[in-house]
Amino acid sequence: MPSLTEWKVPPANQPRAGDYAFDLDRALASVIGLHSIIPNDAFSADNLGTERAGNGVLIDHGLVLTIGYLITEAEAVWLHLGDGRVVQGHALGVDPESGFGLVQALGHIDIDPLPLGSSASADIGDRVVLGGAGGRTRSVASHIAAKQEFAGYWEYLLDDAMFTHPAHPNWGGAGLISNRGELIGIGSLQLEREREGKSEHLNMVVPIDLLKPVLDDLRKFGRVNRPARPWLGMYSAEIENKIVVVGISAKGPAARAELKAGDVILAVNGEKVSSQTEFYRKLWSLGPAGVDVPLTVYHEGVTFNVVLASTDRAKMLKVPILH
Repeated sequence: MPSLTEWKVPPANQPRAGDYAFDLDRALASVIGLHSIIPNDAFSADNLGTERAGNGVLIDHGLVLTIGYLITEAEAVWLHLGDGRVVQGHALGVDPESGFGLVQALGHIDIDPLPLGSSASADIGDRVVLGGAGGRTRSVASHIAAKQEFAGYWEYLLDDAMFTHPAHPNWGGAGLISNRGELIGIGSLQLEREREGKSEHLNMVVPIDLLKPVLDDLRKFGRVNRPARPWLGMYSAEIENKIVVVGISAKGPAARAELKAGDVILAVNGEKVSSQTEFYRKLWSLGPAGVDVPLTVYHEGVTFNVVLASTDRAKMLKVPILH
């Protein structure tokens, strides 16, 4: 496999130490490379691949925070340090609601952890650094461009996601470092928006405040001690105020109910929905995973009602084994 740190951010987008009041190089040293191997028969293998690479941030001695999709169902995790050393890690767990993933290093990492800050106190326009493994040449000097609701097609919703610009080209698991030198988020996606007639790329970042209530559970048990949300196994998009099914997860509730791409979700439990956020909130308000979900669906000129037996998505996933 090629080195995880061969590429470089364009010099104009790299952060400069003199622009920040904290020790930039010391903070960026806490961001390390992450490489995971997933079994070929894993539920997430088709969509996310069997070999995944990105970043993680050391937040405690031996404890690495990353974005969950990098380590979902991982049978092996390797942590790449800035000096070339590689340390084996174990995927402790993933929180599907926030999207965070946690890895325990199985060897000694003699790097200072990055302290957790407050994402709520970060303001639009604040100067930040989106740190990647490898220091300044693989990090981006950004600012917070927006803080707003974000709905993902994979049954995912954040009330107050953070968006940064310019975008980091290797955003997965990158650490969002505040102007105080503290970790305030973890990179998740790259998105495109139109602004003043031009397209620009942004990174969507999961705010660190979502980690604080669940960190102890993830660390001790590998999961969060709360009822799982009902999962339908349905990929959807909001198109012209309609919820359109764009994909179906194999073996999920939507597949068992024979829903298909192109179907339009008109209502949940008899209540009309016209946005993804409405759809998710009404779905999750019905109860925990396992609850029946009545949907009104439009398909090729026909409107019909169908009841899906929801499930806990975690039951579809392989559990990492500590070797």
